[in-house]
Amino acid sequence: MQQIRSQVTERDGLFELEAGSDVLDSPRYNHDMAPTKVHERTWNKWHITALWVGMAICVPTYTLGGVLTAYFGLSVGEALLAILFANIIVLIPLTLNAFPGTKYGIPFPVLLRSSFGILGSNIPCLIRALVACGWFGIQTMFGGLAIHLFLGSVFDDWKALGGTGEVIGFMVFWALNLWVVIRGADSIKWLETLSAPLLVLVGVGLLVWAMPNVSMSELMAIPAKRPEGASVVSYFAAGLTAMVGFWATLSLNIPDFSRYAKSQKDQIVGQIIGLPLTMFLFASLGVVMTAASVKLVGVTVSDPVTLIGHIQSPVWVALAMALIIIATLSTNTAANIVSPTNDFQNVAPKIINRTKAVILTGLVGLALMAHELLKKLGLIVSDLSLETVYSNWLLGYSSLLGPIAGIMVVDYFLIKKQQLDLAGLYRDDVYPAWNWFGFIAFGVPVALTLLSLGSDAFSWFYSYGWFTGSVLGGLIYYGMSVMRPSPTAVKSAV
Repeated sequence: MQQIRSQVTERDGLFELEAGSDVLDSPRYNHDMAPTKVHERTWNKWHITALWVGMAICVPTYTLGGVLTAYFGLSVGEALLAILFANIIVLIPLTLNAFPGTKYGIPFPVLLRSSFGILGSNIPCLIRALVACGWFGIQTMFGGLAIHLFLGSVFDDWKALGGTGEVIGFMVFWALNLWVVIRGADSIKWLETLSAPLLVLVGVGLLVWAMPNVSMSELMAIPAKRPEGASVVSYFAAGLTAMVGFWATLSLNIPDFSRYAKSQKDQIVGQIIGLPLTMFLFASLGVVMTAASVKLVGVTVSDPVTLIGHIQSPVWVALAMALIIIATLSTNTAANIVSPTNDFQNVAPKIINRTKAVILTGLVGLALMAHELLKKLGLIVSDLSLETVYSNWLLGYSSLLGPIAGIMVVDYFLIKKQQLDLAGLYRDDVYPAWNWFGFIAFGVPVALTLLSLGSDAFSWFYSYGWFTGSVLGGLIYYGMSVMRPSPTAVKSAV
């Protein structure tokens, strides 16, 4: 006989939900969004480390140094320091927002129900999902190019397909990504675990190939592209903000992964080992490889897929492309599909299951890349480049997610005191449908950030957007919640 009321039990600091009919019949619940059972939390610190190695070693990471030197006016040394500091800084919201995922086994959208409301959580979820779908499309473009170059190195006739071959590669890689995620969290865990050592080997191999053709002293001596005599502080801070924005998305939906961690220690140690060093080393590799590319292939090439495509040996090209396909697949599935899959389910859990949400994610990502795909097929002519989208819209858009991160941390640690009503997060009778405190705390810094774009006096507010947004959003949310606490702010866990 099915129990009517849900029960919550605790095992060594980890909470588990035994769902009764009050939750199972709720429109806010489905099996994929349900809290993980304690026995399902099998990711140790090395699985978490492998997750970050798999996500951090990707084409966009490789190009970060070039983005900072070309667009933000930093020298090579300053760019690498900005990348290192940014990833140490972003560990703070990543680790803190991972705590409730590990403790309660809940994904990101369910956690947001505490700070934005049962229905209101859909707004920040869909904002996060759109960013992820954009990154999914861009990474799939790189993966499709790698498949095209791989097939071109094996079959001479394939090279003649040109842009059409790239589009075919895109669609093959697109389908492969969706297949991995539909198979579930275990498929992602083992993909990341198996790919991590292979990706490290790719980096070492590229470095060995490049080092005889580059002088590190000359590279570090290249002057920064900024006005002579200009202070480095403002340029460095803007670059630092952009690099924090690179993982601002994951700092929100990290509960999607930490819900599978064995313990808080495993998620903390795994993230500390996996993220900062991997990002710094692979971005450094990108700087070295880009500098060496002129001597290696005769032109400056800023992404590894195109650079390796210039190698004359078909065997090495085929091997390198196979590894890059694995690298991009491991990044894309974890970083860019899992979150929107959960976000779309949150809209209507009884209607949208994981498979439907994965397909919806794929279709949105495909639509966002339609312009670039039509260009490759020769059906349209446009000056808008993928690099423009990558360096401007997505990084800028990601920085607007700062307030959500600040609100989540304040809500869980300061307002709810790390106590959530686990069953109540899946019903309509505990938390409000809309928590307007969350929307005000989000809307004010976002509005100020947008207004600062037209003001020289307040341009710093945009330049430091992630920091100003997360701090201001958290402060506003805390102030309103303290002055007028909601009933759920003082509830203890069921």
